[in-house]
Parts: sequence; structure tokens; C-alpha cells
Amino acid sequence: MVITQQDNGEQTVTGTALLLAAAPANKSCLIDATSVLPALAAVPPSALTGTAAATVVELADPVDPQTVLTRIRTAAAAPGPLVLYVTGQLHLDHRQQLLHLALARTTPSTLRYTALPWHWLTGELALRRPDTTTVVLDLVADGDAWGQVRGGGFGVGPGVRLFGRVSPPPPRRSTAAPGYLKTYASIWRNGHRPPLAHLHAQAAGEAGPGDAVFLAVDGGPGSVPPAPPSAVPVPRQEAAPVAEARPDADPHPAILAAAQSGRHGEAAAIAAMWESTALRTHGAGSPEALHWLEVRADLVRLARDPGRSCELWMAAASARLARGQAADTEDVEAAVDRAHHQWEQLGDPAQARALAASLTRLRRSVPGRRPGALEAIGRRISALEDVPAMP
Repeated sequence: MVITQQDNGEQTVTGTALLLAAAPANKSCLIDATSVLPALAAVPPSALTGTAAATVVELADPVDPQTVLTRIRTAAAAPGPLVLYVTGQLHLDHRQQLLHLALARTTPSTLRYTALPWHWLTGELALRRPDTTTVVLDLVADGDAWGQVRGGGFGVGPGVRLFGRVSPPPPRRSTAAPGYLKTYASIWRNGHRPPLAHLHAQAAGEAGPGDAVFLAVDGGPGSVPPAPPSAVPVPRQEAAPVAEARPDADPHPAILAAAQSGRHGEAAAIAAMWESTALRTHGAGSPEALHWLEVRADLVRLARDPGRSCELWMAAASARLARGQAADTEDVEAAVDRAHHQWEQLGDPAQARALAASLTRLRRSVPGRRPGALEAIGRRISALEDVPAMP
């Protein structure tokens, strides 16, 4: 943990709060997401993190999903408690059946390139130590995404505390307000510091709408379905999920079946749960944790997200090298080869350029069995120099 020494000699833990407010700056906008930021900015940082010392990072209407991912990754790397406040709108990618958080330039036709895939966020949070992360959401879902949320196909993964509201799309030609999070800010500005579970219950009662999904997970997987505020208790869940409760069971067939049937979010969630268990039991960099990192990399490949798959395979290769495996080890070479292959599949020149430097550094350390791999990267970079980025 990051320790800050106060003037009185006491030591305090430093927490990090990331405020992400995003919505399309066009007719696709469903929520006035950034309107909550002034209210949250008026709150003492310590209220946002629940710690005496706090760092606050604000992202207002970002336009680039890679930039948002980098900021989330940086915040997730902080050793102290992390609280993410996210307000915006969810959309469903029909090709991959994956939820995305819309950003400022997102339109229905450019969703896959201009929005943040929700599994990018949950994947970064899965790498943190359990019970050190809290997510507070105030989201609106479009029609297709709303069906998935109502069906239980939405969450932030195991080991993460979650409080929030997901609302159905507002009436046509109207824009929703982040009233749920504004209630939090109002209570904090008045000097009150109730537990998040109490804040959630009060915000759920005041914000509505009646058909919204209210999520409350305090220390374990699960959610509280839509209900009156008096029926929204938030107990700490002690029971392990079914997949964890049977360590002798092989989860791989269920994961593969979900991925092959197009339920990529479900497959990713199961893999993230097992990765979290491996991190908790064996530690970061362990063979068990690396296995599940590589499973996630391949699942993203099956979901046809080569950029994210490339990143995860590069992370796996780097982790293997960091734990002392030789560059010519079969597992290291395989990870770099797969990262390289996924990079070659990228159709977006800007994304390919962004990942090229990291891949080049890896290729210099791990040239692989096939001659000319490093040169092939250089040739493609040269070919991409005159190719405009995708809209």
C-alpha cells in the first residue's frame, strides 16, 4: 500500500478515485453524464475514496478507448484502495455480443472502434488484489444492452465491491440525468459519511426509475435485482460461486462452450473469476495466474478483438520473462508469436501503430523460431505510415 505520513505523525493509506463520465456528443446521447462531475468535484477527495489521503483522476467525455484503458490501467496499478465512479451509457456490439461504454465520438456504426469494451475495464480490475476495489455506476443502457443487463449479463467481476444503477433508455428525444450519483454527492457535501451500502439504498430510493436495475455487491459475486429501497440490503456474501466451490471441476469446457456460442461476456467473466482465485491463492506471476491470463487472451481472440488479445499475450510473455523464463522457452515464444499474429490482424492503423513499439521491444528479446519476424513488424509499420486512421 502507498503510505502517506501526516503532520501529526500518523500513517494513512492513500486511496485513488477515478471519475469517468462519458456520453456521445451527438444524437446518440442518452444521458447528460458530465453533469455529475461538478457535484463530485465539490466533495472532499477523502469522501470519494474512504481514506484520509486521496488521489482523484477525472475523465470527462474522453474520445479514445485506448486512452481510457491506459488511465484505468494506471489507476488499477495503484497499491491502495481504488474506487471507480462511472456514469454514461451502455451499448451492445451485435457482432460480438459484448457490452461497450460509449465515448464522445461513439455512433452506432463506429461502436467497435470508438467505445470502451466493458470487458477491458473488468479485465484490469481482475488483476487487483481482491477486496481493494469498489465500483459505483450510474448508467443508461440502450435497448439491446438493456436486454442483456436485465438478463444478468452485466457485472464487474469477482472480488470487487459494486454499487450502482442501470436504467433503461429514456423516452425518445429526452436525456437521462445521473441522479443516482448526484444523491451520493449531495449527502457527502452535507458532511455525512455513511457506508456505501447505506448511500446506495438512499440513492436507489430517490433516483428511480422504478424499472431500473440496482446492483449491490459487497465483497462477493452477485447482485440485488430491482426492488424498493427497503428491500435492497447489502450483506457480505460468504458463499463462493459455484465454479469456485468445486476446485476439482474443470471450468475450461464451460468457458469454451460459452465462447463458441457467442456468449463472450459470460466466458470472460468465468475466466476472470478463476484468474482472481489464482492470484489470491498463488500470487501474481505464478504459473496458475499466467495460465488464466493466457486463457483470457485467447477468449478475446475468439471475441474478435485482436488489439486487446495482442496486449494480453504481450503481458503474458513479459510476465514469463520477468519470472526468469528464457527467451527461447516454448511458452514465451508461443505468447509472443500469438501477440504478433493478433497484431497482424488489426485493421485499424492507429491501433496497430500504438501497439507496434511494445511488440517490437518484445521481438528484440524473443525473435522466435521463424526468421524475419522483427523485420516483418518494420515493414508493416512503414506500410501503415500513409494509411489514415479509421473513423
